[in-house]
Amino acid sequence: MARSSYYYHQQGDKLDKYTDVKRVITEVFNQHKGRYGYRRIKDELQKKEIFLNHKTVLKLMAELGIRSVIRKKRKYSSYKGEEGKIAPNILKREFKAEKPQQKWVTDVTEFRVGNKKLYLSPIMDLYNQEIISYEISERPVFTQVMKMVNKAFRKIPNKTSLILHSDQGWQYQMKKYQKRLEKKGVIQSMSRKGNCLDNSIIENFFGTLKAEMFYLQKFESIEQLKKEIISYINYYNKVRIKSNLKGMSPIEYRAHYFKKIA
Repeated sequence: MARSSYYYHQQGDKLDKYTDVKRVITEVFNQHKGRYGYRRIKDELQKKEIFLNHKTVLKLMAELGIRSVIRKKRKYSSYKGEEGKIAPNILKREFKAEKPQQKWVTDVTEFRVGNKKLYLSPIMDLYNQEIISYEISERPVFTQVMKMVNKAFRKIPNKTSLILHSDQGWQYQMKKYQKRLEKKGVIQSMSRKGNCLDNSIIENFFGTLKAEMFYLQKFESIEQLKKEIISYINYYNKVRIKSNLKGMSPIEYRAHYFKKIA
């Protein structure tokens, strides 16, 4: 073989050594509808026993011309002044929890489809960022929050001393809401006035949901959006891995905790 042909084939082998990896990267990227960036794709590759550092994965994604979606955020505020009793900020941005059902956070976010609106009210467990319960409503009404809380409380025993943190939205200042928490033995905590960083974890979830689902589609109706929100939360809890959860989904991470202590 001529020297030039030999070096051509050597170079070809070098260029093609990531062919199979690129195929897997593309499959993972498409499976998650473009929601995964290079770090989570790296974690998925490790599950398939393909071990690459994040810089290599980023480089291969660039060569494939794929990248995760750009995040956009639009905050809905339910603050209407002091409608009732303001609870102290007990959470104090201590967003780490040592076990499930220790610290929960909640908030409400708004969606628009044409001239109509939709409101999502979820509760998140800070241990694994799992959405414990949620309610979707076409109006930001008090019954939405109470239904969400009652569904969540059916999953925990009484007198757990669990902290449930929110902002100072009017719903959380209502006496009926506060009495419900007190009866369950749940400690109420509120962000300081005008300080969104005190509840940034749930805000980040809203940003992720909208970037990975809402902003990527054109919705023709509120009903269509409701179905997609339900589908996304199911995906988020059960499938979508997080680097800070050791490459597991929220539900996988919770199951790992209980297996560890068994």
